[in-house]
Amino acid sequence: MQRKTRNWLVGGAAVLALGGVVSAFRDDDSSEAEAKPEPSVTESAKKESKPEEKPSKPAAAGGIPSPDPVQTARLIRALRTIEPGLVADEGRAVSRARNVCSDIKADKGTATVRANVKLRYEGGTVPSLTDEQAGQIVTAVKSSFCN
Repeated sequence: MQRKTRNWLVGGAAVLALGGVVSAFRDDDSSEAEAKPEPSVTESAKKESKPEEKPSKPAAAGGIPSPDPVQTARLIRALRTIEPGLVADEGRAVSRARNVCSDIKADKGTATVRANVKLRYEGGTVPSLTDEQAGQIVTAVKSSFCN
């Protein structure tokens, strides 16, 4: 029993010694700590819950225009008319349309834009697109949201 007690006392003394050494090397200047009081939890919550004065428009990634819900519905209807498989995943179809719009805004040539449309939309549910269908997709993107 005395051996266990001695081990506990030695272990406790070691922990205290280690704590003293660690605190000696700590860079806590008490005058600086007192000079900069930490904000309370309620102050932080008030700052975070304060509404913005102007509601901001969600930023489109990379400056690519993003259609609003009405424009999205118009785009989906147009794409479904061209080829129903184009809108098997509507989110993906809109994302691809935004990339087409990016090509249009970058003033890429008509042939390049159509070739990129085919690369973006072909595969999966749409094995291939004709040049005419690619042109119709470009028209759908322009008329729905990419002015």
